[in-house]
Amino acid sequence: MLLTCLLAGGLNADWDFSVISRNAELLYGPLGEGRNRIDAWQRLLSTEKQISEKEKLEVVNQFFNHQIRYVEDIDNWHEIDYWATPIESLWKGAGDCEDYAIAKYFSLRRLGVSNDKLLITYVKALRLNRAHMVLTYYSSPNAEPLVLDSLINEIKPASQRTDLLPVYAFNAEGLWLPGAKGNKRVGDTKRLSRWQDVLRKMHAEGFPAEPDL
Repeated sequence: MLLTCLLAGGLNADWDFSVISRNAELLYGPLGEGRNRIDAWQRLLSTEKQISEKEKLEVVNQFFNHQIRYVEDIDNWHEIDYWATPIESLWKGAGDCEDYAIAKYFSLRRLGVSNDKLLITYVKALRLNRAHMVLTYYSSPNAEPLVLDSLINEIKPASQRTDLLPVYAFNAEGLWLPGAKGNKRVGDTKRLSRWQDVLRKMHAEGFPAEPDL
């Protein structure tokens, strides 16, 4: 059975990092320097819950942009397209665009940012002429989104990121297409097989998850 995501129960339940680290070593091998990065992530998640949402965006964006080196999937995982869990990315200390976006998404959800404010957004990076992925944050349903990107450290409004062309977006609740009147929900994420793989791997790592009902 597919796992939907680390939703209500999973995100509110304790994340036992001793269990998660132990499972990660069984799954991936010795953590090495990755253990320090995972410990730093645990500290961030446990100490930054009381700050404002804008501050949470900054802290999480800076954390992953500094902890993870950009490495193409073919070099990092020997696959053309591989979506890593946050633990995998921190273990390796490396990832590509979707790995940053996924790690930032789960971190902000864990810090209490509601799901309807966050979308993992697939874009075309026009200057690079290639596919890219970012995390977008909406302070309200009709607000202009802020873009958390691995390419730059500064969080900017979407109107200032004319180098990015949105293609589609998703979160735990569904799949969305951009439009002139805002994002339109077009289905669930079951069709995103790599996203479902991420959820399965996180469950195996020891993160609480709820079954797909």
